[in-house]
Amino acid sequence: MTIYSLEELGWRPAFLQSLDLDQESVDDTARISAVHRDTYEALSPQGELRLRPMPADTPVEDRPTVGDWVLVDTALERPARVLDRQTLFARKAAGHDHSIQLIAANVDTAVIVSSCNDDFNLPRLERYLSLVREAGAFPVIVLTKADLTHDPDDYAGQARRIAGDCAVETLNALDAADLAKLTGWVGKNQTLAFLGSSGVGKTTLLNALTGKDEAVSGIREDDAKGRHTTRGRSMHRMINGGWAIDLPGMRELALAGTQGGLESTFGDLLELTRECRFSDCQHDREPGCAVRAAIDSGDLDEARLVRYRKLEKEVEHHDASLAQRRARAKALGKVYRNAKADREGRR
Repeated sequence: MTIYSLEELGWRPAFLQSLDLDQESVDDTARISAVHRDTYEALSPQGELRLRPMPADTPVEDRPTVGDWVLVDTALERPARVLDRQTLFARKAAGHDHSIQLIAANVDTAVIVSSCNDDFNLPRLERYLSLVREAGAFPVIVLTKADLTHDPDDYAGQARRIAGDCAVETLNALDAADLAKLTGWVGKNQTLAFLGSSGVGKTTLLNALTGKDEAVSGIREDDAKGRHTTRGRSMHRMINGGWAIDLPGMRELALAGTQGGLESTFGDLLELTRECRFSDCQHDREPGCAVRAAIDSGDLDEARLVRYRKLEKEVEHHDASLAQRRARAKALGKVYRNAKADREGRR
């Protein structure tokens, strides 16, 4: 069993601000390295830990996710609380559940992985970019399987047109020189996370950067995807001394609470809207519309405007639904507290 110091695990002085050092000790902190249905795995200078879940009534936002730093209740062998996060990836839970699902925390660099085949999808890349920018991490788009297409530069060019200041790399995950492009984006004791659909090569990249050998089957001929699918969320030590978080492929990435990230991702479009003659311009056929002028001149793809409007409505809808859910939960909690107080008052 390898023992890591706090610094090696990615500890920073900012986390000290989350501790009451008169009552709490840095020695009781640990970093969540894997999340399972009924347990957490964590790493600390004392070694590897297996922790029980927090109480069932703990709000989702206050429960640990992979990459989190927690204060450990050693008596109960579970996280007492989560330390303030530097970054947090979260999405609306899949389906009709109006709740938030935590993805990963305290990530420095997010590698958004797509591939040079049918998986390549600009709307999906824009969703991931909005998620990452809202979280506060540094995004990098990586297009894998460049060796399996005749024109990887075409895919890269499309990605760069919507990426803004985000770097775009094309690579063959089995080429050591190509992999060096990735290690340059995360330093020693920093944390990188892989985001993307299943089968785009995230596990192959993880294997190369960590020296591990997670099972990856051959490539399916019908869609050029590997058969391996990551099931859990886990953190692994990289060869260069950094950490890599492996996440399951997300079939659905519904955005919530990402208005800032959305505005950053579509900054070029929003900059044009400020040049419109009318502040309430709908960018249809109003006179003096800078957005429509850019579309007519070919400087802006109209599909990008359509995608922005769709995502903006989605975020507004999900934010409203989550706010209603929190309000109901708060009201229900007040009812329970009042009922408990009444019972105790009658004793």
